Amino acid sequence: MKRQEMIAALETKGAEQWDICIIGGGATGLGVAVDAASRGFSTLLVEQYDFSKGTSSRATKLVHGGVRYLQQGNVKLVTEALHERGILRRNAPHLVKDQSFIVPNYKWWEGPYYGIGLKVYDWMAGSLGLGKSRLLSREETLQMAPTLDAEGLRGGVLYHDGQFDDARLAIHLARTAAEHGAVVLNYCRVDGFVKAEDKITGVRVTDTLGGKEYTIAAKVVINATGVFTDSVLRMDDAASEPIIAPSQGVHLMLDKDFLPGEAAILVPHTDDGRVLFAVPWHDKIIIGTTDTPVKQIDIEPRALPEEIAFILEQIGRYLRRAPGPEDIRSIYAGLRPLVRSSSRKTAELARDHLIVVSDSGLVTITGGKWTTYRRMAEDTVNTAIARGKLPDRPCVTATLPIHGAMVVDFADPQHYHGSDAAKIRELGSTNPEWSGKLHPRLPYLRAEIIWAAREELCMTVEDALSRRTRSLLLDARAAIECAEPVAAMLAGELGQDAGWQRQQVEEFRQLAAGYLAT
Repeated sequence: MKRQEMIAALETKGAEQWDICIIGGGATGLGVAVDAASRGFSTLLVEQYDFSKGTSSRATKLVHGGVRYLQQGNVKLVTEALHERGILRRNAPHLVKDQSFIVPNYKWWEGPYYGIGLKVYDWMAGSLGLGKSRLLSREETLQMAPTLDAEGLRGGVLYHDGQFDDARLAIHLARTAAEHGAVVLNYCRVDGFVKAEDKITGVRVTDTLGGKEYTIAAKVVINATGVFTDSVLRMDDAASEPIIAPSQGVHLMLDKDFLPGEAAILVPHTDDGRVLFAVPWHDKIIIGTTDTPVKQIDIEPRALPEEIAFILEQIGRYLRRAPGPEDIRSIYAGLRPLVRSSSRKTAELARDHLIVVSDSGLVTITGGKWTTYRRMAEDTVNTAIARGKLPDRPCVTATLPIHGAMVVDFADPQHYHGSDAAKIRELGSTNPEWSGKLHPRLPYLRAEIIWAAREELCMTVEDALSRRTRSLLLDARAAIECAEPVAAMLAGELGQDAGWQRQQVEEFRQLAAGYLAT
């Protein structure tokens, strides 16, 4: 999958009408691209930045029904999400794994209370469940999570949910869509709509890397821009009412010795009413998250000092050794596209998705979460069909393998590549400079950068270190130290000069500084 080939396919199409044009290359937009292309519709996706640059690469890395939503009584959302969790694990076995969780119990009533609730969670998952929940003794709990604070600990409840690598899934969805004939383009900005008699007939876009402008004709245009939904709606109609209430979620990355076992920890009730997770991921521990309403929507949101302090204070209550700012390897923040409500705080706003069809014919899909991306995409394409814009063709994504799908050993550091992993190792064997590790503190191979440039539309150092690999999230300082060699490797593959390398390194260092705690 090469960007110049995508541009060539776009230019070959010329003035010919696309069936579907999707604005937005996050979880939802990429899901729509896979759904539409696999139904046989001619499909174009354009993303202003990189695939999953925004919210979709900044999740807690869980494919889950949502224990918090079960507490809120949102049975419909939890049931649908658990069903989709099972489908995603079946279709992307290289990216989704079973993750065990422990709910530690420090009060007498917590064992039976959470035990019964998680049995309901098991039952709702049905045949697509990942494992049965059960009560743990105090000794079993400490054996599985030896760094938990033992004082007052009565036991725990063990349950199972799914875990994944969000940005890697996004890239594999882009490749899946392309394999079914879609054209998917990062760094392609929508500048406006083309209209005839007040109905949208296409979009005007700019390739921000090449500078060329294009006018795209499309039967259906879909707005799948997450927290930027309202700005696209206003591009269509300046008087459009906002439908998004963005909320910031912050995560901290710690070394594995803070939670050395394989089990994750779920704290079921924090001071702000959310749940708190401590989850093993790529041999680190993710701690999060927060729920902070925000007014300004930024492509690079930054954690507030009080959010960092809140997470450290909350998790410190449950660990034998409380982490401090000096223990943080990276900090990342993402904005949730919650559907607006005037009467509820953001921790209670629905993660259900919303589809709106404007008077102009623009189809907007928003809300939801990664776990339900496939169902959101199916509903969106079905809406386009129901509006009479496209012929009725059945959705096939419930059983459609995602690019790279194969059973893997999750202990393999390159498992998330699936069937591509062997090709990457073979690529590394062709050049001794590509065979080694990218950095001593990171799990990635230098060959993965070459592969990303050749096969995954990796166009910048940030693409390589934030989303093709997850270096920036795992260890921001290590990622900064990688910037120069990564820029050199990318320049060799993309035909860029020394000036481009210097600019890329400087831009990445400035961005990565925002991920450092101290």
